[in-house]
Amino acid sequence: MTQPLSEQTIALVKATVPALEAHGLDIVREMYSRMFQNPDIRDLFNQSHHGDSGSQPRALTGAILAYANNIDNLGALAPAVERIAQKHVGLQILPEHYPHVGEALLGAIKAVLGDAATDEILTAWGEAYWFLANILIAREVRIYTAQKDTTGGWNGWRDFRVQEVVRESSVINSFILRPADGGAVMAHLPGQYLTFWLEIPGHPPVKRNYSISSAPNGETYRISVKREPQGMASGWLHDEVKQGTILKVAAPAGEFFLSEHVERPVVLLSGGVGLTPMIAMLESLVKKGADVPVQYIHGTHNRDTHAMRDHVRALAATGKAVQVTDFHQTPLAGEVEGRDYDAAGIITDEWLVANTPVAHAVYYICGPRPFLRHAVSTLSLAGVPSSRIHYEFFGPADELLAA
Repeated sequence: MTQPLSEQTIALVKATVPALEAHGLDIVREMYSRMFQNPDIRDLFNQSHHGDSGSQPRALTGAILAYANNIDNLGALAPAVERIAQKHVGLQILPEHYPHVGEALLGAIKAVLGDAATDEILTAWGEAYWFLANILIAREVRIYTAQKDTTGGWNGWRDFRVQEVVRESSVINSFILRPADGGAVMAHLPGQYLTFWLEIPGHPPVKRNYSISSAPNGETYRISVKREPQGMASGWLHDEVKQGTILKVAAPAGEFFLSEHVERPVVLLSGGVGLTPMIAMLESLVKKGADVPVQYIHGTHNRDTHAMRDHVRALAATGKAVQVTDFHQTPLAGEVEGRDYDAAGIITDEWLVANTPVAHAVYYICGPRPFLRHAVSTLSLAGVPSSRIHYEFFGPADELLAA
């Protein structure tokens, strides 16, 4: 068991909060610069999230500051710690990687703060780092063990063959994946993701997470990927990956998933490619014959960008009490309300509160960060407790080690 932090260490770390507020981003960038000198460590990271224009340094800066502010109340960080542990498992981060990060972090603090980073401060931050690192390592070991011991499970990178590529919309393709070894695959929790090691010619290895967009079936997984305008990985998947392509895949991970015991009305709410985990959840609810009312609400630009519409409608037709509502923000000429979509424009606060059972439902939400923030804020203001609002956004999270 990890030894509790001493009162002196807690006091010293909290005393560094003003310095972190002023210089935290510089410290994080210096830390990454030091870590990336080691190719084995560098390849653990999604390089597109780093650099001056990348979002990951800012996310990590915020995470370190949150840790310092809450070091005497770590229970407040439990959800973030679980998210980080799940992400680390997807990226195949192991206990032996942690010393490199700790050394880089302490070196960066000293380099940026200079004489203000006294030996006492560095010792306190070293203890604080390893306190959290040991919590993460222990949780990650448990996840790795569960993956290995589950039917169809595995550790490390497993080869999957692309069985089929399906064009779902003008911007989204689905890829059906089957293990190259012919074995079974572990049952994921609907909403979880797969992590991919992509070997794109002319580039270092690329790591990406893609939500599984199908219910568990023991044989295959499906991912549904949006082509991003500047997306190296998504562009390569769309342009180069064909039937028969082999991809390296880590076992399912992620803390965002449908509850195994559904007792309340369920509202699935998505924007754009945020539909991918929602499809997995909807398929699972229909497959299990859930007795609770289910609403699936989706917003996209128009008919051309609307992926899996027919599939969702077919699921709704076979479900016990499934209602689907589609919003097209800017319908194309020739689109007909009631046939191609249910409502024009965006999903408004008023519509969401008036047309979903805010007093009883559990909400699962996924989409771009602005969409997510707006939906969560609307539901919270309407009185929905946080215990009934579950969400996932696409983009770098508050990682303490790698992203």
